[in-house]
Amino acid sequence: MKRTRGAVLALIAAIAAVLGYGTDLLLTSFGRSTFTPDWVLAVAQVIIAIAVLILAWPIRRATHGGARVDPFRALRVAVLAKASSVLGSAIGGFALGLAVFLLLRPVPPRVGSMTVIAVTVGTGVMLVIAALVAESFCTLPKDDDDNAPGPDEPAAPAHP
Repeated sequence: MKRTRGAVLALIAAIAAVLGYGTDLLLTSFGRSTFTPDWVLAVAQVIIAIAVLILAWPIRRATHGGARVDPFRALRVAVLAKASSVLGSAIGGFALGLAVFLLLRPVPPRVGSMTVIAVTVGTGVMLVIAALVAESFCTLPKDDDDNAPGPDEPAAPAHP
């Protein structure tokens, strides 16, 4: 499994930002109020970030301490971390699109709605960072003999 790349997360955040902007644009064009996420979303992102780090920490201790690692558990936690980084990127991007829409309007936004949107963007970024750290916890450290050829591989020719 390949590690999550920042370009993919940035693309997801950009698409979600366009969707967030479009959502508020559609709502206001139909005469409805703009969408404001609830505080529960920000709290849930913090809880998920903490849970992912707690689940990944024993795997990091085992890989760096020389203990046996259950590969299935490590894979499950790595996939959870990858999914959490995508989720944080999507939610943070969506909230960023909401914020851009509110800031571009001629009417100043309410402080309460901008606060919850800013906190949602911040917790989305925090979830991405925590998930990427947890994903790195689930990888094996590089061995000294990783560059040496295996038994089925030919040795690399020596360069003068």
